[in-house]
Amino acid sequence: MRAPLHIWRLIRTGATFERTGAMRQVLDAIDAPRSLRVGLRVLAFPVRWLGYKGDPSLPPTTRALTALGPAYIKFGQILSTRSDVIGPVLAGELRILQDSLPPFPLAEARAEITRELGLPVDDLFSSVSEPVAAASIAQVHKAVVRETGQTVAIKVLRPGVDRAFKRDIAAFRFSAKLIAFLAPKARRLRPSDVVDHFESVVMEELDLRLEGAAASEFGSKTTDDPMFKVPKVFWDLSGRRVLTMEWVDGIQAADLDGLDAAGIDRPALAQRILQQFLRHALRDGLFHGDMHQGNLRIGPNGQVIALDFGIMGQLDTYTRRVYAEILYGFVQRDYRRVAEAHFEAGYVPADRDIDAFARALRSVGEPIFGMDATRMSMARLLSQLFEVTERFGMQTRTELILLQRTMVVVEGVTRHIDPRSNIWKTSGPVIEEYVRDNIGPRAFITDLAEAAKVLSRLGPRLPDLAERAVIAQSSPAQPAPTPQGQGKVMLAGAGIALAGVAVGAAILAAL
Repeated sequence: MRAPLHIWRLIRTGATFERTGAMRQVLDAIDAPRSLRVGLRVLAFPVRWLGYKGDPSLPPTTRALTALGPAYIKFGQILSTRSDVIGPVLAGELRILQDSLPPFPLAEARAEITRELGLPVDDLFSSVSEPVAAASIAQVHKAVVRETGQTVAIKVLRPGVDRAFKRDIAAFRFSAKLIAFLAPKARRLRPSDVVDHFESVVMEELDLRLEGAAASEFGSKTTDDPMFKVPKVFWDLSGRRVLTMEWVDGIQAADLDGLDAAGIDRPALAQRILQQFLRHALRDGLFHGDMHQGNLRIGPNGQVIALDFGIMGQLDTYTRRVYAEILYGFVQRDYRRVAEAHFEAGYVPADRDIDAFARALRSVGEPIFGMDATRMSMARLLSQLFEVTERFGMQTRTELILLQRTMVVVEGVTRHIDPRSNIWKTSGPVIEEYVRDNIGPRAFITDLAEAAKVLSRLGPRLPDLAERAVIAQSSPAQPAPTPQGQGKVMLAGAGIALAGVAVGAAILAAL
């Protein structure tokens, strides 16, 4: 029954892009073929009057995205980091979406704080400033805690943002189903799963208690990284729609003139940002999932200060190892190993030719090495990778969507800070360190130790588990077990226990 509403929403999206002039700007930025330009303009021009007018003071694409709502703004934030894909002019305009959107009134923010924390704002804070930053979901105010005099940052959700996101996501889900129906080849990209993943990420971002928990965990995992800082959370001044954190000063990562004036070594900073991201993803399995310039501040000594922890990514141990092997293979130009890692993880259907896949990967990777970083085109690289995945029937891996997206964003940030930044050369040392410590003999011993811990915990329960298995086999639906059958069950339990002892002995011997 909602299909007409979703179709209407899609029509208004195209109409808004045409009415604001964003359609022409985006097509020019990506150098779209003439046939696509003509087709889209022919479809959108007759209904352009149905589009939102937006704020005429904003550039065309920024104007269209802000008029369409928070989900579209999120998409624009990602594009703002990819000047090599959409061009420096459009990327510069879209950076407004990172933290310079029109704010909502201070009075509304104060009312929201009072409702959420249960006390008048003036009882909690001696001062609350006008908004210092405003993004798609929330805005930030500088304040002073009345009791301690400490300066803090208060993040407050935009009123009604929950409903707006749910409406946009419903339209995206309808679009995904429509794409799968009209373009069967696109089903391997699992567009509906991608939308589901986006929804789960956004819904977590709309509960600031979860963001506070993520910041706290992230801070505890990065305490030994001296050049990386996570602000402290004030739990007694936080809730679902309000989050209070330590105030930190720093230069915005997008402010190149400010970085130069402060004497920051930009090539070293770009290298540090990329390596820290990889270290957090591979070493910790927890990484900042929204690392655009608006969420990064740079301290006077070049320390990277992270902000906004609404989107965090997590990777289990197995996925980290597979991803590291893939990256390591590219860095070492060992495309056969890259192909094997894809097949072993099930990323490529088993009936495909592994040698042909390795050659396809080589055709993508080899042109990168030896090329001047300023000549690298991420748009062309992504296009080639897409062709390879389509040819070999690879499906979208939803567990890697955020990691892949964030890596693209981080690489865009580093290229903005240092246009000569080379992602492969910079990432090499971190990946090699992870592979050395987590793949090979040392990792094997660690895995055995973990297995021994699990078996030791199960040891006291083995007799009970064996008895339950016997009872289950004796149920009316099953024939009664023979003495030999009971013996096999008990023998299996004893075998597990002996395996635990053997694993423990092997570990002790290895150590």
